[in-house]
Amino acid sequence: MLIGVLKEIKIEEYRVGLTPASVKVLASDGHQVMVEKNAGAGSGFPDDLYLRAGASIVSKNEIFDSAEMIIKVKEPQMSEIELMRDGQILFTFFHFASNPAMTEALVGKKLTCIAYELIEENGIRPILKPMSEIAGKLSVQQGMKYLEKPYGGKGVLLTGATGVEPGKVVIFGGGVAGSSAAQVSNDLGAKISIIEKNKDRMQELKNKFPRAEILESTRENIINSYKNADIIIGSVLVPGHRPPVLMKRDDLKSLEEGTVIVDISIDEGGVFESSHPTTHKDPIYIDSGIVHYCVPNMPGIVPRTATIALNAASISYAKEIAFYGENVVDRSVAIGKGCAILRGNPINPAIQEILEEKN
Repeated sequence: MLIGVLKEIKIEEYRVGLTPASVKVLASDGHQVMVEKNAGAGSGFPDDLYLRAGASIVSKNEIFDSAEMIIKVKEPQMSEIELMRDGQILFTFFHFASNPAMTEALVGKKLTCIAYELIEENGIRPILKPMSEIAGKLSVQQGMKYLEKPYGGKGVLLTGATGVEPGKVVIFGGGVAGSSAAQVSNDLGAKISIIEKNKDRMQELKNKFPRAEILESTRENIINSYKNADIIIGSVLVPGHRPPVLMKRDDLKSLEEGTVIVDISIDEGGVFESSHPTTHKDPIYIDSGIVHYCVPNMPGIVPRTATIALNAASISYAKEIAFYGENVVDRSVAIGKGCAILRGNPINPAIQEILEEKN
């Protein structure tokens, strides 16, 4: 198969779809890999490393014109979709729920779209997992930073100090991202409350974080948990769907001025009504005295780590897709679940719902 790797054009996205090591794996299987010039530069992989791995360095137009499969990191931008050809396979993150217009355009192009975030094996989303882990860890790191007074934060040191109590972190959602945020918070000695709806997961969290307050996801528990929070982290995932809004705009009035909200879920629409996407260069805004950090591509700020982790999780699936082409959807249960659109036909029920709601 002829495989193309594009340079990401989403604002401040520095990751790349394939590392040189992954290119070498695919090339050794007999596939041809084309890499857009400087595609890996943001992650610390210069073109010469790709050449040595067996790739050719080309222009983006050559990839759009001839690649059978395109491997990316972030959802395709509209300018990229316009250049794609009928029948091409696109393997990347999509986050369909937050972008119905993109979803409709992909269907119109008769593309086959296999979504990293939808691939599922034994109840686990193996490609999404490392990115969620990184985002969860970063959510505390960024939240701590923006608690600082010059950014509008309340001026609290999350770890506390001699004679001063540590700060409090509230986490909505105890999945991979939420658990990773809790682990960092726990290691820092912060007070922790985790809101989770799955009873089995609640018990797992209690065992893992015995100091933490683990609460069932009810409106009353949510309200009671965030009243004295310093950082509130939204990490709820409903695959293929927009997550529920857990805090209304009016709820901001209950928070102390300078509290920091970090919305990891913003790439799927967000769990805070007051959230809207921001960028790494302009990551925060203040609404009703509350600092909001709502960057959709959080792992993109640590592209070297994130790219290597992403490739470790995705290369086995890329190998299967490259070998079988579209037929992989019938041969692999995991990839079949990840295929949202097959030659322009939306085959994932969540994608069908998104299109029905739009029309």
